Amino acid sequence: MPQITLINPNTSQDTTAMMTEIARKELPPSFSVEGRTARHGVAMILNASQLEDAAEETISIGLLASAKSNGLIISAFGDPGLQKLRAGCSIPVVGICEASMMEATIGKRRFGIATVTPELVPSFAAKADALGVANRYTGTRLTPGDPVDLAGSPERLFEALEKAVRECVELDGADVVIIGGGPLGQAAHALQKALAVPVIAPIGSAVRSIVAEITKRAAPAEHPT
Repeated sequence: MPQITLINPNTSQDTTAMMTEIARKELPPSFSVEGRTARHGVAMILNASQLEDAAEETISIGLLASAKSNGLIISAFGDPGLQKLRAGCSIPVVGICEASMMEATIGKRRFGIATVTPELVPSFAAKADALGVANRYTGTRLTPGDPVDLAGSPERLFEALEKAVRECVELDGADVVIIGGGPLGQAAHALQKALAVPVIAPIGSAVRSIVAEITKRAAPAEHPT
């Protein structure tokens, strides 16, 4: 049975449990997933400095886990440590931001991001540019108030993100909206069910991406006859 390790670059064990459960529900029955939590850092990454600091811990966890895993998911929307971790191990590594952006642009769709962290918005634009999809990115709409406080209130979080999703579509012209954050995973799935607007939950995107990559690598090579 292929084993996937989901890395939470935040220090919250509760968040790790929530994100791992979401991933488990998205996986085919033949796959399993285990969550790992950062030992150092912050409970919720809110700015570029914290995102940068999370990279080293993420890489350390990933390199240790790679010995017993078939694939790694970095479950923070800034994808901390993604490129270095890919370079440092031989198994597939997927970040939830990269996976969701690539899924969002299927069919040449335009995508927006709805999230709670204003100080991370520049990193979203940089990621879109690095992936070559900047021309499909319509911008980010933010929820008001303190991100940590809002994330701790599921009902308020849902309402605030719902408004931001609608703004992405109605004001910015997005065809699809990504919910920008691993800790927002439950809200993302609730919004997918509640709204007619196409909403992308990034943990699900990462799961589909990693399963496809593991399956591809496991398939026997075709030899010309």
